[in-house]
Amino acid sequence: MMANFVNMQVQGQVYYTKNGRIVFFSKTILENISAENNQVISIINIQTGEVRFSLLNRAFHFPKAKMEDDFNESYMESDRWPRSTFNGNIENSGNINFEDDGNHSVTVTGELTIHGVTRKIVIPGNIIIKDGKISASAAFKVLIKDFNIKIPSIVSNKIAEGVEVTVECLYQKK
Repeated sequence: MMANFVNMQVQGQVYYTKNGRIVFFSKTILENISAENNQVISIINIQTGEVRFSLLNRAFHFPKAKMEDDFNESYMESDRWPRSTFNGNIENSGNINFEDDGNHSVTVTGELTIHGVTRKIVIPGNIIIKDGKISASAAFKVLIKDFNIKIPSIVSNKIAEGVEVTVECLYQKK
C-alpha cells in the first residue's frame, strides 16, 4: 500500500496526513455504538484528483472494551483483515483551484475495501482550502452485509444494518 502512495507522489503535488479521523456510528432502538480512529493515513494528489486512505482496524476505539474486542475478533476479524482502504478520484478535480481559499462540494468515486471485500462507492464530500491548507470531510453510509460482516443473531438488534461513517482530514504538503 505504501508503495502505491510513493508512486502517486511522482505524478504531481501530493498532500498527506497520518492522523486523519474516521468515526462510525450505529444507531438502533436498543443501543447506539460509536468508534473513532485517529490514525488514518490519507494522501491526495491535487493535480490528478487521486485520493487514498488506509487504516488499521484495530485503531478504532470504543467507549466499552467489550465492544472493541467484539469488533476486532468477531465482526471485522482484524487479525485476518487488519486494514481497510479506499482508493478513488475526485470527480472534476480540475475545477478546484487549490491555490485559492474556498469551500468545494465534491464527489469522490472509488473502491472501498473492508473485511476483505472491495466495493465501488460514490461519496459526497467537502474540500476546504484556507491559508494554503487543505482539509477534507465526508459522511456516508456503509451496509454491513455488503462487506460480508456477519453479526450473530443474539446481538443483531443492537447493530444497525447501515453504519454511518464520517471522515475528517487535514492535509499537509508532502
